[in-house]
Amino acid sequence: MSGVKGVILVILMGLFWTSIKVEGLGVNWGTMATHKMDPKTVVQMMKDNGITKVKLFDAEQSTMSALAGSGIEVMIAIPNDQLLAMNDYGRAKKFVQRNVTRYAFNGGVNIKYVAVGNEPFLKAYNGSFQKTTFPALQNIQNALNEAGHGDTIKATVPSNADVYGSPTDNPVPSAGRFRPDINDQMVQLVQFLAQNKAPFTVNIYPFLSLYGNDNFPIDFAFFDGVNQPVVDNGIQYTNVFDANYDTLVSALKVAGYGDMPIIVGEVGWPTDGDKNANINMAYRFYNGLMPRLGSNKGTPLRPGAIEVYLFGLIDEDAKSIAPGNFERHWGIFRYDGQPKFAMDISGRGQNGQLVPAQNVRYQEKRWCQFNPDAKDLSKLGENIDFACTFSDCTPLGYGSSCNGLDANANASYAFNAYYQVQNQDEMACNFQGLAKPTTLNISTDTCRFNIQIVGTYSSATRASIYLFVYALILMFCSL
Repeated sequence: MSGVKGVILVILMGLFWTSIKVEGLGVNWGTMATHKMDPKTVVQMMKDNGITKVKLFDAEQSTMSALAGSGIEVMIAIPNDQLLAMNDYGRAKKFVQRNVTRYAFNGGVNIKYVAVGNEPFLKAYNGSFQKTTFPALQNIQNALNEAGHGDTIKATVPSNADVYGSPTDNPVPSAGRFRPDINDQMVQLVQFLAQNKAPFTVNIYPFLSLYGNDNFPIDFAFFDGVNQPVVDNGIQYTNVFDANYDTLVSALKVAGYGDMPIIVGEVGWPTDGDKNANINMAYRFYNGLMPRLGSNKGTPLRPGAIEVYLFGLIDEDAKSIAPGNFERHWGIFRYDGQPKFAMDISGRGQNGQLVPAQNVRYQEKRWCQFNPDAKDLSKLGENIDFACTFSDCTPLGYGSSCNGLDANANASYAFNAYYQVQNQDEMACNFQGLAKPTTLNISTDTCRFNIQIVGTYSSATRASIYLFVYALILMFCSL
């Protein structure tokens, strides 16, 4: 009998440990891709990996429909360019009706938050959304309240960590304050959030501390210790995440709301597009972050579990690269739902492997390469520029995964990237005789030449326009 009990105990312990996940772990699901994965496939991939929360950047119908019945907690979003419209209460009510009430049924979408804008107070926006953000927040929350959702669904404003900081003469977390130019607005916003029992949402990016700052102590961006910690009133800070988070805690305390719930809306590490963006560094970052979250240790000024949304879920090859080439490479999964590296979602040191997306369909095994028999190379540069304008060539940049290619392979990468975006259309692999298709995989040990997936959405209309423009270029060049 004791043997049977032992077997049962082992089984129960196995179920217990496999069910443990980092408390509050979510992901950001961006969809700015030329070929989108089937939303149902993505939702199943999240469920297979034990991801229980997702943050969106809109409320697109196919995405919401795929999430219905999944049980996954959802944060939908209102893009910055729609904030002005939400200053009209009637339009805010229509948004809630169309994107919240519509899905609020038994077995529907488990909406938990509405993100009003995305980092609208970012310094780089030069105040473009400062006057429209708070009225939009008020109207959305009031519309949620009026519709009967206010007790369970809260409006929040995902903010970049640049909305607060410490003075240069005392750069420690306890000296945290909201940015002087927006202090009054931030205090007003925090007061409203508190009145409605809503959280403050912040995006924290240790990677950006390194980006463009060669003097930043690299180990401070990770979680495995530093030689010279930052000491603040006897508290030792060994990583920038804790220091940044506690700077916000201090700023909230000064504003009178030191106990306000905080959500980390975005945190992660990109894997390409910069010298500090690679798989090894991303693995190091997550290998420190996940156990930290799994321990529910919190930070020195805010012990306990932290609600976190990793950024991001899947690479996005059509995302703007204005902030940097790394923007298209934040995913813990590649564009096709394949894991980039091992990752312990549980945070319990189980060395877990991420579960890849299932039943993903690819285009044929064909690539586009530089034609070594091409005679006139005078137009090579402009053809490469054309290809990279309408496809993703960021891995070719300095410090990136494909930076070491020779001139011919460099051209091949650009031509193939465009060819795949255009669904391997025959016209898309010519480039005035400079390119030709091949069935041989032209990838290298360090540089992957992708084959695109057969997505639920591809840029068909855009592709036809690009091909038309390309045909015009060829015609004029032949005159």
